[in-house]
Amino acid sequence: MIYVLAALLPPLGLLLNGQLFSAILNVVVIVFCVIFGLIFPVLFLVPSAHAVIAVYMKREDRRHREVVDAIREHGPPPNYPR
Repeated sequence: MIYVLAALLPPLGLLLNGQLFSAILNVVVIVFCVIFGLIFPVLFLVPSAHAVIAVYMKREDRRHREVVDAIREHGPPPNYPR
């Protein structure tokens, strides 16, 4: 659901995902793309792409931290090559 929100309303999707700096940057990108999007219409997709990629990267970072914390707490899996 956060991906749909990030694609349709990029700054709001980033804010709800806990990325304040990315949301502010996205507003700046939106202003830039509205100005130059009249000449290059493909620029209208840039803010949505930025938001979706930022949400994906944040989720992957959370997943990675969970795995690292589990390894620290319980040790490496059995038969783990060293």
